[in-house]
Amino acid sequence: MSEIEIHHEHGHDSDSFGKRIGVLVGIIGILLAAVTIASHREHTAAVIHKTEANDQWSYYQAKKIRSEVLGVGASLSTLVNPSSEARDAAAKMGATRDKEAQEADDIKKEAEAKEAESLRAEQRALRFDLGEGLLELGLVLTSLYFLSKKKSFPLFGVTAAACGLLAATLGALF
Repeated sequence: MSEIEIHHEHGHDSDSFGKRIGVLVGIIGILLAAVTIASHREHTAAVIHKTEANDQWSYYQAKKIRSEVLGVGASLSTLVNPSSEARDAAAKMGATRDKEAQEADDIKKEAEAKEAESLRAEQRALRFDLGEGLLELGLVLTSLYFLSKKKSFPLFGVTAAACGLLAATLGALF
């Protein structure tokens, strides 16, 4: 029977730079995972704020319609029946109309604030998305070292990853 010679050396032990690049790829991967989660959460927050703003706008419209209907009702009640009871009812409707109009103005301010929150969340999500894309690019470029053994790939990869981390940090801060 012939002996089979098995070689266990693949050159991994001698490539200390490759080991460091492997650790770097792992770190970039961890950062990428964190930024991806933050991006998804911010997109969800933007949708929630937008939904809340839409709800407030619907409520605002209902209040405005109610106010207008009360105004028309007050006018019609005095035209149809000019008695003191009708005038009293018209006065009550007018007071309620004014109250509804004031509440509508307050609701409008809340809706505008919710829209501003939604816009801010969308801008933050965009920064996180940019950071995520650059970190992915950095991960791929850095990993290309293992195929090519060219040290320029980790340099480009770290640069892209640093830009991605900067974009994500801006997303978290602003």
